[in-house]
Amino acid sequence: MAKVESAVAVVLVEGISDQIALETAALGRGRDLEAERVVIVPIGGAHAIGRFLTRLAPLSTRVRLAGLCDLGEEEVFRRGLEEAHVGSPRTRTDMEHLRFHVCVKDLEEELIRALGTARVEALFDSQGDLRSFRSFQSQPAWHGRELEAQMWRFLRSSSRRNLRYARLLVEAAVGRDALPRPLDALLTAV
Repeated sequence: MAKVESAVAVVLVEGISDQIALETAALGRGRDLEAERVVIVPIGGAHAIGRFLTRLAPLSTRVRLAGLCDLGEEEVFRRGLEEAHVGSPRTRTDMEHLRFHVCVKDLEEELIRALGTARVEALFDSQGDLRSFRSFQSQPAWHGRELEAQMWRFLRSSSRRNLRYARLLVEAAVGRDALPRPLDALLTAV
C-alpha cells in the first residue's frame, strides 16, 4: 500500500496468486508495471473490496482504479464499487467500463481452459507433478470427474502449488498467445 500514493494505477485483486498471474502476464507482454507505476494490491479476499475502495476512492481523480475477481465474487465487487461511489455497475460490461474484470469461475479455470488439458498435463509433467496428479485423480472423491475439474482442484489443493502454477500457467498462456480475456482486458485497461 505504500506505493499507492505515487501510483498511476492501482489494481485490486483477491489474492496473491492473482497478483502473481497479473505480474507474470505483464512481464510476458513486455511491460514493467513498476516502472509504469501500476501497483497490484492483493486485498485478502473479495469481501475486503469495499474497505479498499473506500480508502482509495479519494485518489481516483489522479489514480486509475482497476480490479479482478472471480465469478462468485462479482456481486461483492459490484456492491463495493457502488458503496465507495466509484460507480454503479449493473452489468459485467458496466464493471469493465470501470476497469473491473470477472473471471468465469476463477483465474485457474480460465487458465486451464485457455491452455487446454493436454498442455496443462504437459506442464504438470515438466514440473514433476504428473505422478502426484495421477494419484490425485485416483482418489474416490475425484475419480471419474471431468479432467478440467480434477486439474482445478489439484491446483487449489495446496497454496504453494497454486502460487507456483499461477506463474507457470500464465507464462504458458502468454507463450501461446492465449491469455484469458479477463487478464488481457485488465492489462489493456491499465
